[in-house]
Amino acid sequence: MTTRHLVEDQPPVDRSPPWGHPKVLGIGGTTRAGSTTERALSVALQAAEAAGAEVQLLGGDFLAKLPIFDPRPGGPTPEQRELVEAIAQADGVIIATPGYHGSISGVIKNALDTLELGRDDQGLYLSNKPVGMIVTAGGSQAGGTSLMTLRAIVHALRGWPTPFGATLNAGAPLFDGVGSCLNLKDTLQLKTVAEQVVEFAHMKSALASAKLRAPH
Repeated sequence: MTTRHLVEDQPPVDRSPPWGHPKVLGIGGTTRAGSTTERALSVALQAAEAAGAEVQLLGGDFLAKLPIFDPRPGGPTPEQRELVEAIAQADGVIIATPGYHGSISGVIKNALDTLELGRDDQGLYLSNKPVGMIVTAGGSQAGGTSLMTLRAIVHALRGWPTPFGATLNAGAPLFDGVGSCLNLKDTLQLKTVAEQVVEFAHMKSALASAKLRAPH
């Protein structure tokens, strides 16, 4: 069963609570247009949108424009500023990376290093944000080690990794011509990541709302 069939069988239901739609930012892909990684991220963002989120994608084309992060003083580029601002405005994040030689790609690591530019802002790095993770790799071993690496980086950036992380084996075709998963297992993996990000974002909003209503 493909993602398309799953959506047709189960129409999206808006589960958003009264306090609004969480914003979920997707970061991922490679420098190759239409990469497997970016397709996986797009499926996850569709699931997040079906769960009631507003979604934004910063894919491979955008990430390729980011200069190598340089910690020395200097003004950020427009793309660096856009990334930092998009992270600051997001209620949740989904990161998708290919597994290269047992770890995450340089393009994704550079994007995460770029968040250092926002360290003096109130929302430091990925603080208090649920972060879902997706790895596409040509084997289960690379998928597992890359996922653990990404989890460690998200922890270092003060994010909240979701309990479930998706690893897709790209050793065989994963998607059909319209970008839907060929395997139901992969569809469910990506859907689980997305729904956990949205659920945790809702929980955070509910807690903030309760604090505002609490007597002082």
